[in-house]
Amino acid sequence: DLVDWQKPLLWQVGYLGEKYDEWVHQPVDRPIRLFHSDILESLSKTAWYVVFLVWTPVVLYLSWFSYTSLAQGNTRLFSSFTTEYSIPVHKYYFPFIFLLGMFLWSLLEYLIHRFVFHMKPPASNYYLITLHFLLHGQHHKSPFDSSRLVFPPVPASLVIGFFYGVLRLLLPEVLGLSVFVGGLCGYVIYDMMHYYLHYGSPRKGTYLYGLKAYHVKHHFEHQRSGFGISTRFWDYPFRTLIPEETFKKED
Repeated sequence: DLVDWQKPLLWQVGYLGEKYDEWVHQPVDRPIRLFHSDILESLSKTAWYVVFLVWTPVVLYLSWFSYTSLAQGNTRLFSSFTTEYSIPVHKYYFPFIFLLGMFLWSLLEYLIHRFVFHMKPPASNYYLITLHFLLHGQHHKSPFDSSRLVFPPVPASLVIGFFYGVLRLLLPEVLGLSVFVGGLCGYVIYDMMHYYLHYGSPRKGTYLYGLKAYHVKHHFEHQRSGFGISTRFWDYPFRTLIPEETFKKED
């Protein structure tokens, strides 16, 4: 009863103060409305297949464009520093660069989930609490709201555009694009897996069954650990792995 469920929650949660962190991690099984505006509300929700339909053609086109551009033989690494010792990047390297992008995305997925989505906003800061709820708090409050399990394309395009700009600054154009499209593919796989971990029924003993059990533990028992979603890999070096004994007890 700390909020009025008949009104949009986004502008209410900031007033919860020190009660917010405990409140947001007590899940409910009901839809959440964030905005007064119907337009903004619609932009904050999406069906899972929309992500696949929007971004898969982009991945396919940019993959083809990157490969054919590398095939022209004009891309060289370190050419901005020295022409004598620059390294040519052949088209045959594209699959490995693509996989590198996917690998980097898995790290980025972990870092964003842990340090941005699971930041603990100061109880006195209305705006940070509101931002946290918008980014991820609403998902933990209502983890079964199927319309909010994947990232809507409009705000996603702004974030994706930012990361593309960063890679353009750091790497030669085609090389940066090749890494970017691998990362974008990793993101699409991540979003599809996240939806499936909530609503899918993987067969016991499979990789996805283990991930689903792991993600359920993250939501309902270990909100401060288990930040890997598409893989547990980064939970090992960062020491945020959910203790294995919790799964053994359940078995």
